[in-house]
Amino acid sequence: MTKTQRNAALIAASAVVLGITAPLTAAQAANSVPPKGVEDSLDWTKCEGPGLDPRQECATVKVPMDHAHPNGKKIGIAISRIPSEKPEARRGALLLIPGGPGGSALSAPSGKGQKLPQNVRDTYDLIGFDPRGVGRSTPVSCGLEHEDLALSKLRPWPAPDGSVTENMANAQRLSDACASNGGELMRHISTAAEARDLDRIREALGEQKVSAWGVSYGTYVGAVYSQLFPHRTDRIVLDSNQNPDPVRLQRAWLAAYETGVEDNFPEFAKWASAPGNPDRLARTAAEVRPLFLRLAARLDREPIPWPGANPEELNGNVLRQTMLDTFADPDNYPALAQLILAAQKGTVPPAPQAPPESVQQNVTAVGAATVCNDAAWPSSTAVYQKGVDKSRVKYPLTAGMPRSALVCAAWPYEPKEPPVRITDRGPSNILLVQNERDVATPLSSALRLRTTLGKRATMVTVNSTGHGAYLANGNECGDRAVSHFLATGERPGRDVYCD
Repeated sequence: MTKTQRNAALIAASAVVLGITAPLTAAQAANSVPPKGVEDSLDWTKCEGPGLDPRQECATVKVPMDHAHPNGKKIGIAISRIPSEKPEARRGALLLIPGGPGGSALSAPSGKGQKLPQNVRDTYDLIGFDPRGVGRSTPVSCGLEHEDLALSKLRPWPAPDGSVTENMANAQRLSDACASNGGELMRHISTAAEARDLDRIREALGEQKVSAWGVSYGTYVGAVYSQLFPHRTDRIVLDSNQNPDPVRLQRAWLAAYETGVEDNFPEFAKWASAPGNPDRLARTAAEVRPLFLRLAARLDREPIPWPGANPEELNGNVLRQTMLDTFADPDNYPALAQLILAAQKGTVPPAPQAPPESVQQNVTAVGAATVCNDAAWPSSTAVYQKGVDKSRVKYPLTAGMPRSALVCAAWPYEPKEPPVRITDRGPSNILLVQNERDVATPLSSALRLRTTLGKRATMVTVNSTGHGAYLANGNECGDRAVSHFLATGERPGRDVYCD
């Protein structure tokens, strides 16, 4: 596989939807000892799947499908662990909370967990899991048509003229499929339900308290868990943070792309105009933005056939969606530049390799259920059209998509409970880490969460670009602050900026 193909595959995969050990006190030691009989209730076996650390083992925790009826029907939550590498230094369990919604962390103890420094791996059992509905947990699927799995369709990109009529039709079609094929579990997938599942995992592990590292959407899960079960939290790291308000007219994560793109495009433009860059697009950074907008508009009018892709054409919205995917990691800038260069000549690169369709179906179903069940969305075409019209003028790079109609505009179920309100009440044991330029969870969203948490949190802002700060697209200063907190419990005395 060429570098170009690898970069394209990374973009496709991203579309399916980051000190010295302190001695244990007597109380900490007590926290690490499971209550008699609880730990033994888990049947740990060797995990299935390629590339896993041989130490990783898996089990299933049974949880209520509906937490409002704890004695009712049960579903399975698949969990995994790699035990502390130094039992005498063990403090407890570190939950690795995935993004998404719809992401999996079952293999995370073998993956990103092994990037953690040794003193952190000594301190914790690393715990991964598939959230309810995902993967090896009791899964769901909407059974969508192949064409409806295209991210440029799942994200509500308006028509070239700005109309949301097709978005509304898509929302109804996808919603009908989820209602017909998703089963009863679709009604019970939400952020609050996942947070309650985490406490069932904690209980099954025999831990009085748990620590957690949540990334992207996982920061919202971590914040909700900390709100619902503050006395069960130990050290909480929230990495690449979402706005904590889920009940705005457009759910905050989607609207955030407007500012996220504006924060990130100058970095891409600087890279794409650098002398010596083999994928150089323009002589100056100032030329890159109008170049991109002209090309997107041309592709709106004259799409280029793209056999093997989904959809099988490169149109303006596919280009815009590729931009969003690329901006999650600056290492993928070449893929976007190469696509632009090819499109300017009327050609396309090889079609990107997509994840297995079964994975796409699963991730899409869980994502739709979570976002739509968390809070009620408007159902009026006029509401979305008004928002799109305003957004297209102010944020032309995203062409109105962040204000358009997702599947939630036609969702058949009402939220089962009000959204959990994040507040500043609770223990002061949360560390936020945030890249300054993040397309999906921009700094403005993190600052909103920081303000909401008040004295419960301290924030590390990292002068870096990309989604996922800690041990990913951040820098050494930010990584060091988070690692020190996880290993020792010591946070910076105040909010800090890592240049």
